[in-house]
Amino acid sequence: MSATVLELADVTKTYGSDPPVLALRGVTFSIGSGELVAILGPSGSGKSTLLHLMGTLERPSSGTVSITGLDVQELSDRELASVRATRIGFVFQQFFLAEHSSALENVADGMLYAGVGVGDRREHAAEALTRVGLGDRLTARPTQLSGGERQRVAIARALVNRPVLVLADEPTANLDSLTGDAVLDLMHELRDQYDVAFLVASHDPRVLARMDRVVPIRDGHIVDERPVHDGRPLAIAGRA
Repeated sequence: MSATVLELADVTKTYGSDPPVLALRGVTFSIGSGELVAILGPSGSGKSTLLHLMGTLERPSSGTVSITGLDVQELSDRELASVRATRIGFVFQQFFLAEHSSALENVADGMLYAGVGVGDRREHAAEALTRVGLGDRLTARPTQLSGGERQRVAIARALVNRPVLVLADEPTANLDSLTGDAVLDLMHELRDQYDVAFLVASHDPRVLARMDRVVPIRDGHIVDERPVHDGRPLAIAGRA
């Protein structure tokens, strides 16, 4: 049985006070090592808030968020930053690469807050880029790379600190279908090789079909969570 890398127990998140806005309402679920899980929800469903809490970018108003058994609420800001830098990777649909830096420099910058020396940062960055098939593009700048290659750089940056969990927000949204499929293939390969778990927020049916589980969210609640390959039509999750 896989180890639990992320666990949410009865999590709520409230914003403001006049009147308060309840963005999440008692959310409970977990992710095991090596799992591929999709979060599906329309605008205003609480999906973005959930991603922020899972990435330790925010703390819950109540309930428990645990990363590899560490309760987010019990950690200081410095300890939380360390957890975020060493155990969680982030991939975004806009890539967020520094245009005037090389692929190697962009990935090496992902270790700035992990206390890694300059020489080691470059070595680890080269290894991460090689893992995603860009070992021959280390010196290329983002403007010299295709969309798929830029997303691979972003994935390498997310993986360079050997996290247990990668959070990916619409990682195929700006890619054509062929390139998007290649990125999904890469996620599967990395999951199989390194046992890293991926939590993907997406509305893309191709992405959802490649996950192990779909976790639909609506109005701050999880609804009808289920394995993807349980025989039911995928459209059930799409109605979230």
